[in-house]
Amino acid sequence: MVDESVIAVAAALSVTASLPFLLYGAWIMIDAETVTWGVLVHHLKYITVGLLLTTIPLVTWMLPRILGQMTGDAVIHAFFGLQAYALLVFALTGIVRILQAKRNANAYHDPDADLDDLHEHMGHWRSRLRVGVAGFMILWFCAWLSGLYRFYTLHLVPMLP
Repeated sequence: MVDESVIAVAAALSVTASLPFLLYGAWIMIDAETVTWGVLVHHLKYITVGLLLTTIPLVTWMLPRILGQMTGDAVIHAFFGLQAYALLVFALTGIVRILQAKRNANAYHDPDADLDDLHEHMGHWRSRLRVGVAGFMILWFCAWLSGLYRFYTLHLVPMLP
């Protein structure tokens, strides 16, 4: 069986590797003067990779172990992580509406279609998306830092002389 510390290193590396994908995906949307379907798809490619690098270790290794480790720092780490994913769900409620408006306007074939022109509530949906994504990133960063602290205390400190 693989040592738990080796799995912890792999999980930490995977989650850490997701940060550039998440930040660049967010930057694509921040930097875009006009959010077209092409910009949205480009953004989603990076975000999907970042979310997979974070979610796979979460679902396969972290969640199954959390009930056996109910220490203060584990609770803090889990709290930040769960709140981050809650805000991601909030952001997804905005993107679902944006995608529906794009489909209803039959604008899938126009890569230069300005999303703000598709529906009267598009500004609200995009705001919901922005708040959710910003909150996700802030709380994800807090969860990441608390996870690195847990990694240090659980797997590195015991190895020190």
